[in-house]
Amino acid sequence: MTSTRENQHPLISIIIPTLNEAGSITQTLDALAKISEPVEVIVVDGGSNDDTVQIVRQRKVKLIAAERGRGAQMDAGARGAQGEVLWFLHADSVPPGEAPQRIIESLRDARVVGGHFDVHFVGHSFSARFLCWFYRQLRRTGVCYGDSAIFVRREAYNQVGGFKPFPIFEDLDLVRRLRRRGRVARVSAAVKTSSRRFEGRSFFLTFARWNFLQVLYWLGIHPRTLGGLYAPIRNAGVCEAEPLRIEKQSG
Repeated sequence: MTSTRENQHPLISIIIPTLNEAGSITQTLDALAKISEPVEVIVVDGGSNDDTVQIVRQRKVKLIAAERGRGAQMDAGARGAQGEVLWFLHADSVPPGEAPQRIIESLRDARVVGGHFDVHFVGHSFSARFLCWFYRQLRRTGVCYGDSAIFVRREAYNQVGGFKPFPIFEDLDLVRRLRRRGRVARVSAAVKTSSRRFEGRSFFLTFARWNFLQVLYWLGIHPRTLGGLYAPIRNAGVCEAEPLRIEKQSG
């Protein structure tokens, strides 16, 4: 992997979008503080009205305010980052301690433009156990979402145009464009994350609707349209759905 600092690890910028994440951001930042490799932590807030911003300001991390929406927030973080590698992490996710080293190892292959981790949903509930199984099956098909802690070379990110300000599936959209530039690696180590968006309501109904939206996405329905359909089933997230408009994807 190309680095401007010979014999040193490249700087990894860890970008975390937040919106009312006071209940989870502390655990994530605590985990990142234990990383020994050179990293830059950037929290991009979309207008939290809880204690998220106050918690972040107590840490030695960079805080950016941005337009609400996960895609827009992560792109703002990327534009404000200094690292040669951009690593996008959800606020309710905790990466394995060896994650930076695994990223560096993956990117030593010049053909690799980026990658993602496995995901472990925390808890003993049926939904958490089922989602762990389901995500393992998805990984075998090459599908990955933002909660799998996507990382990418800065150069490749800029070349494909970065995250788009979509209310949903901004992660699938980015990875699809990255695959046109090179290989997207799968790191076998797992990020621990929450299954909260599936909790507190009928799991099977939520899961079925979520998968239905994915089918519509792969059929070409634009993420802005799907965001309006997703809003009723998303009980915790950083994106705000736009009015329902049927719009086909381009490209």
